[in-house]
Amino acid sequence: MKIAHALRPSFWRREHHLDKMTLKELVVAYVQYPAILGYAFLAAAAIALFAWRYAAPLAPTLVAVAAASFVYPLVWYVLHRWVLHSRWMFKVAPLASTWKRIHYDHHQDPNHLEVLFGALHTTVPTIAAATLPVGWLIGLPWQDAAHPDAAAGAALAAFATGLVTTCFYEFCHCIQHLAYKPKSKWLAEMKKRHMAHHFHDENGNYGITSFFWDKLFGTFYDRPERPRKSPTVFNLGYTPEMAERYPRVSQLSGGVATGHPRQRDRVA
Repeated sequence: MKIAHALRPSFWRREHHLDKMTLKELVVAYVQYPAILGYAFLAAAAIALFAWRYAAPLAPTLVAVAAASFVYPLVWYVLHRWVLHSRWMFKVAPLASTWKRIHYDHHQDPNHLEVLFGALHTTVPTIAAATLPVGWLIGLPWQDAAHPDAAAGAALAAFATGLVTTCFYEFCHCIQHLAYKPKSKWLAEMKKRHMAHHFHDENGNYGITSFFWDKLFGTFYDRPERPRKSPTVFNLGYTPEMAERYPRVSQLSGGVATGHPRQRDRVA
C-alpha cells in the first residue's frame, strides 16, 4: 500500500474535497485518477481485442452495446439498494472492510473525492459480471463458421460499454458533490436527487444518472414528500449500538462518527 501511494502523482498524495473544488480542478483530478485511467485502459484493450481477434457482426455488437447500457443502471440500482444499503455486510467480518470502503465511508464524508471513486478490485469484477454474460448470450446466435468469435466479440463490446459508462457515471457523481451549479437542467435535477439521498434520506433516489428504476420500484422522492430527515442518512444504520455488536467497521474507522460530516463527534 505504501509503495502504491508513493507511485501516485503528487496531486493524489493529498486529500481533496469536492465542496471546496472548482469544475476545472475536478477535471484535472478526474483525468489523473488511477481508477479512471484503469477503466480507460481496459476499455481500450477490450476494443483492441475486438478489432484484432474477436470481431463480431455489426448487429450483435450494437445490440450488446445497447443491452449493456440498459443493464448497467439496473445493476447499479440493485447493488446500491439491496447490497450497499443493506444491514448485513457489516455483520459479516470478512465483508465489513469492503462495505466500509465502498459505501459507508462515502456516506460518512460524501464530498471526499478519494473515497467517492471506486477501487478497481471491487468495480471491475462487478462490471465484468454484469456485462460479459449479456454480450456473450447476445452474440451466441450469430456464431457460425463465418463468425466463429461472435459471442466473444459481443461480450467484449458489452464489457467496453460498461467501462465507458462507469467513467461517465463517476464524472457525473463528482459533479453531484461539487460546489458547482450545473447549467444543464438534467444535471441540476440529477444533483438535486442525489444530494437528497446523501443529506436527507438515504432510503431512496438510488440512481446516479437515471432514476427510471427508482420510479419503477417506488423509491424516487422529492424532499417535501419526506419532511423528516432520516436519522441514519450518514451512518447507514451502523449506529454506536450496532457497533457494540459488530465492531469491525468501528475498529477500522477509529470509532463511530455521529452527526453531520462538518460538525461531527466520534464515539470510540
